[in-house]
Amino acid sequence: MAHDPTQRQRLLDHLQSHAPARARDLEDIGVSAATISRSVQAGEICRLGRGLYALPDSAPDTYEALIEVAKRAPKAVICLTSVLAFHGLTDQMPRSVWIAIGAKDWAPKITYPRIRTVRFREPYFSGDVAAHAVGGATLRMYTIPKTLADAFRNRRLVDRSVAIEALKVAIAQRQATPSAIADAAQTYGAWNQMRPYLEAVTSNG
Repeated sequence: MAHDPTQRQRLLDHLQSHAPARARDLEDIGVSAATISRSVQAGEICRLGRGLYALPDSAPDTYEALIEVAKRAPKAVICLTSVLAFHGLTDQMPRSVWIAIGAKDWAPKITYPRIRTVRFREPYFSGDVAAHAVGGATLRMYTIPKTLADAFRNRRLVDRSVAIEALKVAIAQRQATPSAIADAAQTYGAWNQMRPYLEAVTSNG
């Protein structure tokens, strides 16, 4: 089947002004998964992460701060609001890159980009870390279910309204299942805080 030039142009035009874009957003404007795949193979667009795309020229800059921090603090794990923003689960764009380190680890000394460092003891630090290849770097960050649990558990670090909205968006966009979110909340000590909101979201679905 020939590459649909209309879909291809629609894809490129959309990414000019809406990068990075998710596969679901591209499908909503009539761009098929096959067109996306062919454009990636042809080098016309870059796959930043699972279901996340941008133009080649914009890809390195889109997550410049995350990439720089990942390179300078390879043992740290991107967390909390930075993860929510990466996955499009919040409209808040953190002014600093949020990273987690172990309870006894040395805090990285990075003056730019700005960072916010939090200490997680085990099992909160090592559990449910995912790797994302972005702009030639590997970003280590917590999974969406784990991040939601962390957000609800750390109310002083993440406003409850932000955590609730992220929970709603994650389920609505099917970026995480309610069962996976519930499991993470129970594993990482956030079940009591999250349970009423998760039950409300799923009962309304």
